[in-house]
Amino acid sequence: MPRSIVRSALFVPGSRPERFAKALAAGADAVIVDFEDAVEEPLKRQARDNLSAFLHRTPDASVWVRVNAPEHTEHLADLAFCQTHAGVAGVLLPKVENATQVAAVAATGKPIWPIIESAAGLLAVAEIAKAPGVERLSFGGLDMALDLNLSSGSTAAQFVLDQARMSLLLHSRAANLQPPLDGVHPAINDPEGLRRSIRHAYEMGFAGALCIHPKQVAVIHEALAPSADDLAWAQRVVHASAGANGAGAFQLNGQMIDAPVLMRAQRLLGLAFG
Repeated sequence: MPRSIVRSALFVPGSRPERFAKALAAGADAVIVDFEDAVEEPLKRQARDNLSAFLHRTPDASVWVRVNAPEHTEHLADLAFCQTHAGVAGVLLPKVENATQVAAVAATGKPIWPIIESAAGLLAVAEIAKAPGVERLSFGGLDMALDLNLSSGSTAAQFVLDQARMSLLLHSRAANLQPPLDGVHPAINDPEGLRRSIRHAYEMGFAGALCIHPKQVAVIHEALAPSADDLAWAQRVVHASAGANGAGAFQLNGQMIDAPVLMRAQRLLGLAFG
């Protein structure tokens, strides 16, 4: 799966090293070892030791790390850890509220996925998106709802959160980033609810979502898989383009095919085949 196509990014607590290999085997496009919310305060340093030992034993492993927030006492130690371990593919930066916080993470040399999860972060999303090292944005809808005092699950809350999603989408595109990732669906045993939320985010232009349990991975991938009709259409378009001798636009079954249409077909095939 190319880095640009990330449908699922699965969290695993840094305090549960026995789950690291299971998470990597779950089929997610990215695995995120969490040093932040999923780890109790007394175990923060132990989480780094756990991952260090795992990466030493498993040199081919590649994981992302959600470091502790910029204001946390373990933040700088987390960044130093990420910088020195080749098995850390990138950094998920929580509670980011300005580009200066991103710049500190960029010094690790790792790609960065900032999580926009507060009003301050949303207001600064334009500068965050353009900060060096940022590969894509991600959305922390649960924390955003709490910060904005929304009534979770209500139509009004959904409306407000969708405005935030739109802001992430627009600024991602303006900064030429990869499409953003939606936040987690907290109900582990709610595949239908997860499927609906994934389709909703995808139809808004999001690439996929963060998730918290291996059983959610297959649901996300299934929800994002092109239909048989869409896949057949995309294959016809790409095949016809190959025979169009470099023409900028051509007709296929009465439909004009130009660069944007071809790009959509290629994205659908990417989702289906990686």
